[in-house]
Amino acid sequence: MKDIMRIKSLLSEEIETLINQQIKKEAHSSSIYLSMASWCNRNGYDFSADYFFKQAEEERQHQLKFFKYVLDMGGNAISPDVNNIKQEYNSFREVFEEALEQEVSVTQSIKNIAARCHKEQDYVTLEFLNWFFREQREEEYKARRALELFEVIGEEGTGRWQIDKHVGQISYDSEA
Repeated sequence: MKDIMRIKSLLSEEIETLINQQIKKEAHSSSIYLSMASWCNRNGYDFSADYFFKQAEEERQHQLKFFKYVLDMGGNAISPDVNNIKQEYNSFREVFEEALEQEVSVTQSIKNIAARCHKEQDYVTLEFLNWFFREQREEEYKARRALELFEVIGEEGTGRWQIDKHVGQISYDSEA
């Protein structure tokens, strides 16, 4: 029966496995952003907390997009366990450093899926991934800009308050 089902799936086992790993990565990212939102909220960085709540929801939507794609292609999407989420950060800046690291890691993971798609000539999945590449370009840009605020504004005096205030105003215009 498994062989018959595999014939009905438009995904190879390897690509399906990679996408299921990506589903877990997106769920993990969402949980990390929730943790960051919680830390920011507890430490009085309300605008940053809102920013990370939005990021958490975006990552969850990415997870669902991958999940539904696997199902649409006749595969088996796996709902992941998420654990080992960091709850405490040493500084406001560390939260944003780790957010950028998380986005870069997600981009690399998607690139790995795309590389496998090229190798297998799975152009349908490759086309599906293009949306995520555009999204990651925006996410990495916003994470870098947020981190740059620490250099531009500085953390002394009211600096952290100013950074917190500006984080939610960062936007990306791909047409510029």
